[in-house]
Amino acid sequence: MIFRQLFDAASSTYTYLLGCAATRQAVIIDPVFEQHLRDRALIDELGLQLVVALDTHCHADHVTGAWLMQQATGCRIGISARYGDGLRGADLRLDDGDRVAFGQRHLDVLATPGHTDGCISYVLDERSKVFTGDSLLIRGAGRCDFQQGNAATLYRSITGQLFTLPEDCLVFPAHDYSGRTMSSIAEERAHNPRIGGQADERDFVGFMENLHLPHPKQIDAAVPANMRSGRPQDGKPPQVADWAPVRQTYAGLIEIDPEWVSEHLADVLLLDVRQEGELDERLGHIQGARPLPLNELKQRLGEIPHDKPVVTVCHAGMRSGQATVILRQGGFQRVANMRGGMLTWHQLGLPVERDAHPTV
Repeated sequence: MIFRQLFDAASSTYTYLLGCAATRQAVIIDPVFEQHLRDRALIDELGLQLVVALDTHCHADHVTGAWLMQQATGCRIGISARYGDGLRGADLRLDDGDRVAFGQRHLDVLATPGHTDGCISYVLDERSKVFTGDSLLIRGAGRCDFQQGNAATLYRSITGQLFTLPEDCLVFPAHDYSGRTMSSIAEERAHNPRIGGQADERDFVGFMENLHLPHPKQIDAAVPANMRSGRPQDGKPPQVADWAPVRQTYAGLIEIDPEWVSEHLADVLLLDVRQEGELDERLGHIQGARPLPLNELKQRLGEIPHDKPVVTVCHAGMRSGQATVILRQGGFQRVANMRGGMLTWHQLGLPVERDAHPTV
């Protein structure tokens, strides 16, 4: 199985990507709106077909990226059916005992209310992993003081549902605020200070009812947005850029396809960051491209005009990727790396020159 754990630092949220290695079908659990480009790039780079975007519950600390994933990939959106008719956008209403298939693999749904009425956990088919949302955290449990939360209900969810899983089943929560990435059922049964050891329901409820935590900062915006499955009020996905069909890679770089560049040479400043001797080698250079070696770029930023978007190019797209980082740090906002560099340009049969070239 393909498995990746991703993190959003602003909300301390974990997102999980699971894929069937045989069919390349995949699901994503608890995607974050602001991390959509990162997550989608990973899905594309791994060659996966996303079939469902799942949420463990209606989050109060971040907006889900489920709607964005549906717009980008055509996947379904899954969340608990217990949120009722007020929920919009989700076409897979889940409850205890349901199954979510992806290729030859599947997740079993456990109803684990208590943090909210609609909390569910997802158990991998072989019962080796459970994705607990905010129900069971690493050495903790989700707060129960808003969204119909109830500490006694959560106690029964954890002890009656999650703690009955195999002891070596790995626990992957929706959040952790101390840098911990996973636990196990055995660990939490033994060491969880709220519900582990010999704690009974009175111990747990007394603990949870005296946390006195401040409300999540984003709750007033996040909950209504998540009841729309993360769809913005204007119904429009945010754009990476308004000047070209750029995309963000999993590495965080902004890229543009060579085909688009070849059709818009007059509309951009094409910056070739290879060394001077490379420009007239077998791959040549693109007409109108201005040479500025990468090792000189930072010192010569003042020579680059701001009137057009800047597209960087090199041999294979690696050095030019770093060039976009330097340009952005230098205040250039409209910047993209030409995917694949001159190698891809050459493979596409696009025109090149091998004679005198201009300077910046």
